[in-house]
Amino acid sequence: MTRRHGYGLFAAILTLVVAVSTAIYVGATLDDGTAPHAESVNRSRGDSGSAVAPASAGTWVGTWSASPVNGEPGTAVQGLAGRSLRNVVHTTVGGTSARATLSNLYGTRPLTIAHASIAVAATDNSAAADPGTMRRLTFGGSPSVTIPAGQQIVSDAVRVVVPRDSDVLVTTYSAIPSGPVTYHPHARQMSYAALGDRTEDTCAEAYTEQIEAWRYVTALDVFSKQATGTVVVIGDSLTAGTTSTVGTNSRWPDVLADRLHAAAEAGADVPHYSVVNQGIGGNRVLLPGGPGTPAPNASALARFGRDALDRANVKVVVVDLGVNDILRARDPRTVKASAIVAGLRELVARAHGRGLRVVGATLMPFGGFHGFSATTEGLRQSVNAAIRAGRVYDAYVDFDKALRDPQNPRRFRPGYNSPDHLHPSDKGYARMAEVFDLAELRGGAPARL
Repeated sequence: MTRRHGYGLFAAILTLVVAVSTAIYVGATLDDGTAPHAESVNRSRGDSGSAVAPASAGTWVGTWSASPVNGEPGTAVQGLAGRSLRNVVHTTVGGTSARATLSNLYGTRPLTIAHASIAVAATDNSAAADPGTMRRLTFGGSPSVTIPAGQQIVSDAVRVVVPRDSDVLVTTYSAIPSGPVTYHPHARQMSYAALGDRTEDTCAEAYTEQIEAWRYVTALDVFSKQATGTVVVIGDSLTAGTTSTVGTNSRWPDVLADRLHAAAEAGADVPHYSVVNQGIGGNRVLLPGGPGTPAPNASALARFGRDALDRANVKVVVVDLGVNDILRARDPRTVKASAIVAGLRELVARAHGRGLRVVGATLMPFGGFHGFSATTEGLRQSVNAAIRAGRVYDAYVDFDKALRDPQNPRRFRPGYNSPDHLHPSDKGYARMAEVFDLAELRGGAPARL
């Protein structure tokens, strides 16, 4: 059955029927986001379109990701029961099979996904699917899965050709109220919702609700011949792409992915990597964005394992963090640049423990922003001095130098600035990716004596 309109009650009953087998599967494949994911393919017993192990040579890499940020406001009691949530995500490499990660990190109760699907979008920025690519997602062979509060799950692999630089639709349906919906707001990408179970609809007619956020889905991996590994970019709103044009994939990691692909296509000696974006608006190295367990907008130190080190086949981590530790402090006079640097060095040490190379970025100017002062500017300069002196990362990209105004280096160069004087324009984001030395992404962690 490829259409299940109005089958919410049936889905709930089905969920109870498969509870025992689901529980067995959960014990084997669920995690809390702190343990590495297995690189092997989950094999499924589903029907046509269900998961089987790819037969051709290739490797699993991340083609898209987004960090869970908090529970969505207004969903604390009912969640979004009775709605199909169609997330629009954009790929950085293509593949012949795919798997999705679903998160209930900020849930307070078990989340039961009655049905889920994946498809390539028929057109950009649309809820309509290419009919030939619609596939049902399964979990240990079952169309339904229950994810305990605070945990996440990876679907079975499903055979579907996913093109590079395309929109993919990951749709979930829950019939049972589940409490807070784990989401990533300010996505710079519109996603959709529909009443009822519309997970396998290929037309967009029912998807009348829109939101600039991703719900439940936090990663999409593909089995690919185009890439041999994944670059994970972890950062704040400057990485998440705040102020970039919605629906255009103009965040600087998007442009970096395009540069890597173009260089590889031209035969340049560059690594063949995908790029995934783990930026969160307001993110800090040292402190979370609020109270609670788990804390909303978890600090980089707290989320580094889940959001960076445990991504599929990660080879390099790129870090662009530190500005919010300065600007979001209650009293910047109490902030020490040495503490920020120490936090960044701790991230590097953890990556080195996995044999991963780390490339960092200098902090860009924010003159004209409401948090600017002699104190905050001094902290920024001190952190940048440590980065440029080689005391933090294996290599660095100088975003500050690339975007600052030569006539007033405390501010952005005209044309690279957005109205808030903290975030770049689309042109500024593109410039960040353009000055990135692709050769710096090659190699592993250096030996430490």
